Amino acid sequence: MKEKLKKLFAYYKPYKTLFYSDMFFAILGAAVTLVIPLIVRYITNDVVYFSAAEAKKSIITLGILMIGLVLLEVFCNFYIAYFGHIMGAKMEADMRRDIFGHYQKLTFAFYDNQKVGHLLSRITSDLFDISELLHHGPEDLVISVIKIIGSFVILLTVNVKLALTAFAFIPVMAVFAFYYNGKMKTAFRKNREKIADINSQIEDSLSGIRVVKSFANEKVEMKKFQKGNDNFVAAKKTSYKYMGIYNSGLGAMSTLITVAVLIAGVGMMLKGTVLVTDLITFLLYINNFTEPVKKLVTFTEQFQNGYSGFERFLEILSIAPDIADEPDAVSMGDVKGGIEFRDVSFQYEDNQETVLSNINLKVNAGDYVALVGPSGVGKTTLCSLIPRFYEVSAGAVCLDGVDIRHIKLNELRNQIGIVQQDVYLFAGSIMDNIRYGRPDATDEEVVRAAKNANAHEFIMSFPDGYDTDIGQRGVKLSGGQKQRLSIARVFLKNPPVLIFDEATSALDNESEQVVQQSMERLAKDRTTFVIAHRLSTIRNAQRILVLTEEGIAEQGTHEELLKKQGIYAGLYEMQFR
Repeated sequence: MKEKLKKLFAYYKPYKTLFYSDMFFAILGAAVTLVIPLIVRYITNDVVYFSAAEAKKSIITLGILMIGLVLLEVFCNFYIAYFGHIMGAKMEADMRRDIFGHYQKLTFAFYDNQKVGHLLSRITSDLFDISELLHHGPEDLVISVIKIIGSFVILLTVNVKLALTAFAFIPVMAVFAFYYNGKMKTAFRKNREKIADINSQIEDSLSGIRVVKSFANEKVEMKKFQKGNDNFVAAKKTSYKYMGIYNSGLGAMSTLITVAVLIAGVGMMLKGTVLVTDLITFLLYINNFTEPVKKLVTFTEQFQNGYSGFERFLEILSIAPDIADEPDAVSMGDVKGGIEFRDVSFQYEDNQETVLSNINLKVNAGDYVALVGPSGVGKTTLCSLIPRFYEVSAGAVCLDGVDIRHIKLNELRNQIGIVQQDVYLFAGSIMDNIRYGRPDATDEEVVRAAKNANAHEFIMSFPDGYDTDIGQRGVKLSGGQKQRLSIARVFLKNPPVLIFDEATSALDNESEQVVQQSMERLAKDRTTFVIAHRLSTIRNAQRILVLTEEGIAEQGTHEELLKKQGIYAGLYEMQFR
């Protein structure tokens, strides 16, 4: 816990000035609330016995002083509310930057086992709770401690017996709070897990809203949502039960202090050991130290919320990317694009089954190679090893003779362009989506890339042309249009190595022909890997590799493989029968 708190406090470092000024005004504000009852006591004890003229003069002076103190308290409260929240927001932004930056570093293996809703809740609701703790926590703690200790010291000087009567309840309150703190922490952690589940379910449902509506399954989605929602309410019930016991227990103890002091004070007053004015002072100060006790209740609730959120935040940051640059990783100069697989084997994490086993393959720079075979034999996996989306389990993949593990990851991926079957377009304009291939490209370069990808014509048919908003994931475009934009993106990137992962398998015949032309234009003079189910799209490949569960079973040109009458010929005949 000590290490975690150290990491938590590190976020204050850039905002030391803001933090110390916030603390200063919190202490000043707390001091003002302690001074005002003392002035009231002075008036009731002494000023009332002055002569009329002197009393009037003192009352005016003290009245002005108290108004000044109230205005000072107002300023202090405003400062800690406004600037304290700004500090909290800045720290929240820093944490969001850190976790989002870490998300960018994590590999496909991590995302294969995660739900987006869970990851989203760590960057939204968790961080808000942490920032509330970082902002309110220290000032609430300082204000509460000053008020409680200050009240206790002042009341001891007024009457020792009454002060001890009032503070006798504090140890009981501390034990009570400590016990229910533990209960609340567990409950709050479960709350976060449940809300993350709901976020994940909502994200999943809204992303697939077209599928939901096409099957008229709105009621099914509502049932799934209701189940998660009910689980969330059940978890909340448990946490609110403990919070209710906690708040009502401490509230009752605060009231008991007032009752105990009043009864004891009246008894002492009847014996003549306590003055009425002192009893009034006591009653004023009781509010002054029961109110911070309630504030400590809020702080503990905040602490449970914020700290459990911070633990989840650290959980993500502690996950080291399993694919990263080696300390002595090199830069690549003029990349030709030769790819070689040397005795490569691969299996996914937590899976004993080997997907690829002892693959040996050499593809010269500029070669056009197609991969075919049944689903699940590792065609996509084989190509995913080239940009190091996954790490080989054994052997090595080389680019121009250099093991890709020795090349800087960013530079390696800059040499590879990928066009996938499931095109992902970002919300925004067509121009922005093509420019994603090279963010520093000029408008003219973007237009040239679109023309090369046979996309310029359809783009200009829209009223806003390249500034057309395509909606979330490009919902306003057809499959062929989306695919051509993804090809334009790769044209703009201009890499020496290309991977087409079933880029035309979801398209109609007309769109396929247009996209195929774009792909062939893009593949010219580049090392190209094409994964294809439609064998018609790869007849022109210089080499076709037939993958099975045993590895590369056949290789050759289209005509050579048909003559062999083996696996490829069987697949071809089946598809065109």
